[in-house]
Amino acid sequence: MTELRAVTAAGERVSAVLHRERHEPGAVELLVSAAEVWRLFPEIGVTGTAGMDALLRALRAELDRDPPGEDSACVVTWPSRDAEAIRAFLDHGLAPMTALAVRTAPPEPVAELPGVTIRRARPEDFDAALDLALEIFDYSTLVALPRREETAEVLAPDLRRKLDQGTAPVWVAEVDGVVAGLADCSWVDVTADSGAAELLPLGSWGYLNNVGTARELRGRGIGRALAGTTHEYFHERGATGTYLYYNPPNPLSSVFWHRQGYRPLRTIWEVRPASLLR
Repeated sequence: MTELRAVTAAGERVSAVLHRERHEPGAVELLVSAAEVWRLFPEIGVTGTAGMDALLRALRAELDRDPPGEDSACVVTWPSRDAEAIRAFLDHGLAPMTALAVRTAPPEPVAELPGVTIRRARPEDFDAALDLALEIFDYSTLVALPRREETAEVLAPDLRRKLDQGTAPVWVAEVDGVVAGLADCSWVDVTADSGAAELLPLGSWGYLNNVGTARELRGRGIGRALAGTTHEYFHERGATGTYLYYNPPNPLSSVFWHRQGYRPLRTIWEVRPASLLR
């Protein structure tokens, strides 16, 4: 970790912690992250745009001293509704690539869809579920995520374990007996000493990790039914709420999840490769 200090044009002092992360080949983090990440944790007080601008200039100077590689990124996680720093992010080349969104409202009734069955996933669903997960990732690489050749190999072990154990909250949607939708979820306990406490309120949360419908069947309400089923499940078991990550540049998820009652809590601003930081 490195401490960065900077001064605004008005003489206000600001600081940040700069944490460098390196992910080895095959790491699950590489599905959503660059291999080398320069993660900035700013403390700008009430200095707003000017304070963030000063810290990003200091980060640019740090990069000049130790140039990053091609598979790299500069990342800042910031409260979604705090608008004062956004101008600085845009001026320095960062884009809002990922949003952490939460939903705490009671579930709405899940409408029945003719010919569609929502059920818990079973071991024999593995191949179809993995294909759907890969289709979701493939679409996301068009707008936000890095494209990794080893995506299937990284996703497969955890998905197979969940289906074999039969206890994880994973559902599939069947259309005329064919698996055509997936909702891969899990429980996350946010405690005071957990890393998740920096992002979410304390409590037991339902995490919607991978939810999607086969391309040819989108628009029929299957994704909404899958999401509703997960909301009902977690609510009945006392969850604080549910949360997920979506990509604001994704024209499908950025509309869909807001309609399901999710509101962005934290936005992850990113520039990739890191050398493009201005």
